[in-house]
Amino acid sequence: MDFGGGDEIRFERRGAAGVVTLTRPKALNALTLGMVVAMSKAFAAWEQDDSLSRVVIKAEGRAFCAGGDIAQVYHAMRAGTPPVRFFADEYRLNAALARFPKPCISLIDGIVMGGGVGISCHGSHRVMTEKALFAMPEVGIGFFPDVGGSFFLSRLKGSYGMYLGLTGGRIRAGDALRGGIATHAVGSASLDEIVDRLCEGDDPDQVLKTFAATPDCETDEGTLLSVARLFSREKLADLLVGLEQAREAGEAVAETALAAIGKASPTSVAVTFRQINTGAMLDMDECMRMEFRILNRMLASHDFPEGIRAAVIDKDGAPKWRPASLAELTDASVEAYFAPLPGGELEL
Repeated sequence: MDFGGGDEIRFERRGAAGVVTLTRPKALNALTLGMVVAMSKAFAAWEQDDSLSRVVIKAEGRAFCAGGDIAQVYHAMRAGTPPVRFFADEYRLNAALARFPKPCISLIDGIVMGGGVGISCHGSHRVMTEKALFAMPEVGIGFFPDVGGSFFLSRLKGSYGMYLGLTGGRIRAGDALRGGIATHAVGSASLDEIVDRLCEGDDPDQVLKTFAATPDCETDEGTLLSVARLFSREKLADLLVGLEQAREAGEAVAETALAAIGKASPTSVAVTFRQINTGAMLDMDECMRMEFRILNRMLASHDFPEGIRAAVIDKDGAPKWRPASLAELTDASVEAYFAPLPGGELEL
């Protein structure tokens, strides 16, 4: 089936299923505009196709999808042509996946970050193996957890989404399952058989129940209770004070969190805090419009290209943020990221 995307993505009809396979393993299946447009066309067509009762998304290589191709984003920004269209199309795809009426089963057998989260975590079934590694690390490159992060992170219990968004913490299948990010955990060796049975038309819930594993959680209950207490604040300043106090009291999670936040872009941290708190009160489409507002301001900012430079281009790991500290930020400068767009809002 040819919806476009060239050799970066493959579409197949297999029995009862439409199967999407990401085929950029050397690039960790990072999303390109061509892949996003092709997926949008496929989902629109398959939604209307009564012969297909479900969609399966999988990937080649050691990553499900490590995010968008941020090197391309960097070069576009440097050339004075920020890739607004890429993000607009990506956000529209995220919103379409969230309202897709058929079961959408993502088989996550490796790294899933950023844009990879956007094409998996809004579907009905998020299946992770022992090889899965989840993160939303955007604050570390001067960005924010987009692709619907304001919607799903804000809805994780125990302020877990705020913790992941502000720290960029990496988690495995056990924590993802307990936290509600994954719906099922299975063994990597069973994926081919799972795909076969899904394509044969077996009930997705029964198929996944048959192969379900119960991995140990990587984070203990005491740490999760600390996360719930420390990250459920109405003001970022109060959250940071609480973390400082907890660090002085010897709570390891506070030490780790403060170290991560201290390395991140101060602007990104402040915007992300407001974004996740606000997202809890919005539906998915409203979240995507809010994120598009933030995105446009991030593309015109100093920190986003600087963060990509330090992490991906020069790889010196030494971004120079502006402003350099949270203390230098004003409420007005943060609020500006959320202001209505003069040129019009994202159309979904």
